[in-house]
Amino acid sequence: MNDAISGEELARAKLNSETARIPWKELQRHFASGHTLYIDPELDLIEVGYRMERDDAERIGAWMDSGLIRAVENDEARRWYNDDAELWCCVVRPWVLLQPVDEPG
Repeated sequence: MNDAISGEELARAKLNSETARIPWKELQRHFASGHTLYIDPELDLIEVGYRMERDDAERIGAWMDSGLIRAVENDEARRWYNDDAELWCCVVRPWVLLQPVDEPG
């Protein structure tokens, strides 16, 4: 059995370890600089980050074309501010990838 960790597994593990729930109010400066992207909950945040790090333009482009990845909108940012929302956050420079926290309903 091979116990070696592949480069892909290591990259994904690194992204996972750097992903956290962060209050929107701490992320606003990134929004103001135009570096925030909304990641639809249908997608795995780590997978998106991995594909962005690998510059997988075809996959990222398809997700953007379908609206699963998009710029954070002003109304959304305002709502998150007013709701004191927390979001999952993963940084893939220069982008800050954001995904709503799935709260139990």
